[in-house]
Amino acid sequence: MPQAEKAQGAKAKKLDVNAVLNAAKKRAEDLGIRSVIVASTKGGTGVKAAELFRGYNVVVVTHSTGFIGPDVQELTRENREQILKTGGKILTTTHAFGGLGRAIRRKFNTYQSDEIVANTLRVFGQGTKVAIEIALMAADSGLVSVKENVISIGGSGGEADTAVVLQPANVQDFFDVKVREIICKPWL
Repeated sequence: MPQAEKAQGAKAKKLDVNAVLNAAKKRAEDLGIRSVIVASTKGGTGVKAAELFRGYNVVVVTHSTGFIGPDVQELTRENREQILKTGGKILTTTHAFGGLGRAIRRKFNTYQSDEIVANTLRVFGQGTKVAIEIALMAADSGLVSVKENVISIGGSGGEADTAVVLQPANVQDFFDVKVREIICKPWL
């Protein structure tokens, strides 16, 4: 498992994206997991994952169109083509924590801000929050089953630094997500 050195100061040490993907691949093989979800803004990490996990159900989750500006999609055309060519799927949709209020209302019979959950998950690191969020998004889109464990890979600042094994849920059933294992994450 990749080990992050202890951070000297407040900034988290990044894990190498290739080390993260290789650790995730080993766990997928060990556990017989065939679905891998990976966050990718411009597509570089998505291309690497689609190539490494060729033959798996690879779901590359992008930012929604308009995330950084009206009608702007950050995933490059070249990376989109390469992901699809290697058999990966691309999911571009609203971030799951934009609709999490329904799960909180159902669970606690009250209305709360989705950002409470997102910020709570960030205590484990931005990559952990992203890995859980993209698994919700992939489940809601029908690209992964909520009945099977998946590998979900997230990060911050443009590179994957976190990989987890989890059983996803649909957003409205958020509290049914089961984080089975943290494969790797940076030291915070």
